[in-house]
Amino acid sequence: MIPFNKPAVAGKELEYIHEAVSRGQLAGDGFFTDKCQSWLAEKLGAPAVLLTHSCTAALEMSAILIGIDRGDEVIMPSFTFVSTANAVVLRGGIPVFVDIRPDTLNIDENLVESAITDRTKAIFPVHYAGIPAQMERILDIAQRNGLYVVEDAAQALGSKYKGRNAGTLAALAAFSFHETKNLISGEGGALAINDPDLIARSEIVREKGTNRKVFFRGEVDKYTWVDIGSSFLPGELVAAYLWGQLEEAKSIQNERMTVWNRYEIAFREFNARGLRTPIIPDDCEHNAHMYYILLPSKKARDQFIALMKYDGITTPFHYVPLHSAPAGRRFGRTSGELSVTDYWSERLVRLPMYAFMGDAPSRVIERARLHLSRLL
Repeated sequence: MIPFNKPAVAGKELEYIHEAVSRGQLAGDGFFTDKCQSWLAEKLGAPAVLLTHSCTAALEMSAILIGIDRGDEVIMPSFTFVSTANAVVLRGGIPVFVDIRPDTLNIDENLVESAITDRTKAIFPVHYAGIPAQMERILDIAQRNGLYVVEDAAQALGSKYKGRNAGTLAALAAFSFHETKNLISGEGGALAINDPDLIARSEIVREKGTNRKVFFRGEVDKYTWVDIGSSFLPGELVAAYLWGQLEEAKSIQNERMTVWNRYEIAFREFNARGLRTPIIPDDCEHNAHMYYILLPSKKARDQFIALMKYDGITTPFHYVPLHSAPAGRRFGRTSGELSVTDYWSERLVRLPMYAFMGDAPSRVIERARLHLSRLL
């Protein structure tokens, strides 16, 4: 059996979990949390990074920090995970879904401006498959219209746009360390705060609305409730596991890139027969988060998945577009036609991708090429 994803111990994760227990602090913001946050801030070049218990939490913090309130609209792609929209809905806001580009499957920056109304508060671009959205145009639109931008960089740690790290291009950015991501902690996430004016409040929001962080730094003699917030911290065991992953980030990334390139070489010839492999714009550097193929029809997609499953290989499709989901119709609205979203979401298949796959890619390639030769 070859699963779609298989979490791996890459280094000293288990030793660090034992060490965290021995240090006597399992609650958040301990030794390993500090190490992870410092590493991420340095690697990204961000003024501050705070670990969270999930990327969902980082997105929810972002919605609080930029002041999403009842009736505020936030522009985002429909082709994304539900957390992108939930972060807005939980504050009383309205997700406004726009279509995606046919090449990268990221939000179509050319459709963003037409979705703006007098109630628009922010834009939440998603860097799908670790390929950054066209941030230059999005940031220009936001600046001219007085809007916040929050990067949903859940899949994009290590990716770059025009030489700059994804997650450092807007005021805030949310990352994920879910077990399906490049670097993992089971569940886990981080918020990169690139606007220095938001750092102090982000610490408060993350600590249940208290100024506990400044109390522990000795800046006040007691801490109290000063703002809205929630418990967005991960425990130290999560941070300890993540630190083991961060130490091995280079080797994990190299492994994933090797697999991604093997897939690309193996399947690019099928582009001439109706398949579509990923398109990487010249101004983007991806992180090998995901390798997907786009089949010419939903029927062909479903047949391919079934054939691979019969071979013991898991190749799932991805998001059901949010605008077509019951909650999406209830809480959000669409701007224009979402025909590209509807078209590609029915044709996309993800191939197995995880660290230290061994001989698994050879088997995936062998069976996938056989089935594609018959389907196309």
